[in-house]
Amino acid sequence: MNFHRSEPPLEPDEQPKVEMLFRNGTLTAVCILLSFSLTFVTQWAHNPVPWGLADLPTLVLLSLGIVMQVISLKNLLKHDSLERGPFDAATRLFVRGVVATSLGVISAIVVDFFILIAPFTPASTIGLPPETSTIF
Repeated sequence: MNFHRSEPPLEPDEQPKVEMLFRNGTLTAVCILLSFSLTFVTQWAHNPVPWGLADLPTLVLLSLGIVMQVISLKNLLKHDSLERGPFDAATRLFVRGVVATSLGVISAIVVDFFILIAPFTPASTIGLPPETSTIF
């Protein structure tokens, strides 16, 4: 990057390029992780535990993460992604998407855990008022 103010900014033809092999490896990793995310959503949607309001954060995080991953894939497939700036921006967006999806997966596990232990545990034991035990 050009951090010195005394030097003129680089022309578009002088921008550092990303090697094609490195870009292709990144595209492969993005596609594989995106397919894992979509597979998890499919399996989660077919979960026998009924959905409730408690699943809303999971749904939002998973959806947001997948949308960010798809946009990142779209950006990496453009011709200008061989330039360093667009490539780095797409990669950062992809990492944010993976983090959001991972938080959604963790949220799904936590919510399902509380749903599964709810019949065996009084609501007051897990910190919920008795009338909210039917939500979980």
